[in-house]
Amino acid sequence: MILFRYLTREVLLTMTAVAGILLLVIMGSRFIRYFSSAAEGDIPLNILGSLMLFHLPGFMELILPLAFFLGILLAYGQLYMNSEITVMVACGVSPTHLLKVTLLPAIVVAVLVGVCSLWLTPLGAYNTETMLEEQRSRLDVSILAPGRFQEFGQGRTAYISGFSSDGTEMENVFVNEMGNTAEGEHHYVTRAAQGYQELRDDTGSRFLVLENGERYGVTPGRFGAEKLMFERYTLRLGATGRVEAVESLEYATTPALLANPDPRAQAQWQWRAGLPLMVFILALMAQPLSRVNPRQGRFAKLLPAVFLYVAYLSLLLAAVDMIGSGGWSSTLGVWPVHGLFLVLGLMLLWHSQRKGMR
Repeated sequence: MILFRYLTREVLLTMTAVAGILLLVIMGSRFIRYFSSAAEGDIPLNILGSLMLFHLPGFMELILPLAFFLGILLAYGQLYMNSEITVMVACGVSPTHLLKVTLLPAIVVAVLVGVCSLWLTPLGAYNTETMLEEQRSRLDVSILAPGRFQEFGQGRTAYISGFSSDGTEMENVFVNEMGNTAEGEHHYVTRAAQGYQELRDDTGSRFLVLENGERYGVTPGRFGAEKLMFERYTLRLGATGRVEAVESLEYATTPALLANPDPRAQAQWQWRAGLPLMVFILALMAQPLSRVNPRQGRFAKLLPAVFLYVAYLSLLLAAVDMIGSGGWSSTLGVWPVHGLFLVLGLMLLWHSQRKGMR
């Protein structure tokens, strides 16, 4: 029991450190992308946190298998460097017992990956797409950034110089609208000293209320122009809008995919179900790959192991694409890829045991 706790702690601590670094890099890259979109006015800043949270399960289902694989390699490699496994073997710990100790934490990691891949990831992807679709359907001036000309729906372009101290009103508002009349294309240019958005709960409509300004109407090719002075002018932005139903196999639940005979649906659920299986196969390959000579250093087999993981993941993705396009039987599916690397892991394990743990 003491040996089990020691080995499990070493593997899980190393896995946590690797997973934290990988998650920081990947989420940082995605956050920068979303932050750039928010700076350009495509999405409001207040939904960035929700978007990142919804993407977290999708990141974890790919990060955890790799982190666990590297955790075993680095933790056991250090034990070989310190000759601790040599002492364990001298005390009667067989390679089979060491494999059992390795597979027990693999069960915990596989359960976490399965929860993410089978449930949380499609749910998060659905919520992300629903939120983005809602933002696209809303004509909301809250996405406007000071000092920029930005489009916000229905052919409107707006510019504001800033917000009031409490952030409820816009200052120096400029709005350009284009419309079609019997005489041709017509332009309306509205300028106001202040403006704010108003939502009417009874109708669900939103309005841009402008105060103290002028409105000009111009038709290209005509010398005349219309001018309107106002103290208060209201532009109807539209209703809150119905969010279109998000329909994609990526967002479908796993039971729905199982009941769908479409090859793309079969490929999608096999991808989800194969990720927890991938954890056990990687653990099987990691144990023999972690055995290094103290003179080589514990990083001696790290690069070949990473190449092996990349090949595994690439073949899985290629199989999913081929099944979805009809180039590969959905009955066979991705299972030959898992079988290939399972056989490779067993061969590596057999070779390591035959050679002996010295």
